[in-house]
Amino acid sequence: MTSGIDGRVIAITGGGSGMGRALAIDLGSQGARVAVCGRRPEPLEETVGLVREAGGEALAVPTDVRDPAQVDAFFDAIGERFGPADTLVNNAAGNFICPAIDLSPNGWLAVINIVLNGTFFCSRAFAKRFPDAERPTGSILSIVATYAWTGNPGTAHSAAAKAGVWNLTKTLAVEWAPLGLRVNAMAPGVTNTEGASSNLFPSDEVRQRMTAEIPLRRFAELDDITRAARFLLSDDASYVTGECLTLDGGLVLEKGMFRFTEA
Repeated sequence: MTSGIDGRVIAITGGGSGMGRALAIDLGSQGARVAVCGRRPEPLEETVGLVREAGGEALAVPTDVRDPAQVDAFFDAIGERFGPADTLVNNAAGNFICPAIDLSPNGWLAVINIVLNGTFFCSRAFAKRFPDAERPTGSILSIVATYAWTGNPGTAHSAAAKAGVWNLTKTLAVEWAPLGLRVNAMAPGVTNTEGASSNLFPSDEVRQRMTAEIPLRRFAELDDITRAARFLLSDDASYVTGECLTLDGGLVLEKGMFRFTEA
């Protein structure tokens, strides 16, 4: 088993599809007891079935992370089934492409409430229960994106929310270190997932243009993400806190002013 994963009780938000489902399956296969939440029960139960097929234990709790009462109920359910969670992955997110000038207040709030408020509500509920966990040390990992610090046209709502999560990560890393909690973030680049493919790069032309800008000339695969997350959550990263690991194939570096000049 991977060091520090076997036996952990891991809560994963947005666990019904994509990256959250892949993380649940991977961590469950490493011996973690996994609890997933999301708004729709059917995809969550599918994730639980896949975790069990991979040899892990899993629990599904339909939860809207925008509602603190539902978040509390999620962590209470984990405690009743597995004991208090000692690890949290804040993965729940929402995004769509829209110029800021056309972005409605409801559209803005929908993303901010899930990404930023939901991350805080879940992190707070987790930390308040952590002193009762069996392990003396624990970990929080929040999924952000490189446009949290670069900005990105068409995603003002998501970029602002992710930037808030990145700042929250650094703040909580200091505040909660005395509790034995490490708090980190991870910024995946363009990743092959069902949701992202349909919403953010729906055509072959768009995919080809995006791939041409990535130094490694490919999108990330879910295995790239799960391996990196496993490291950050494990005891192998026991001295890492307040950091963000970028996994974008070098895309954020491919922005120099002379990038179109022949080397």
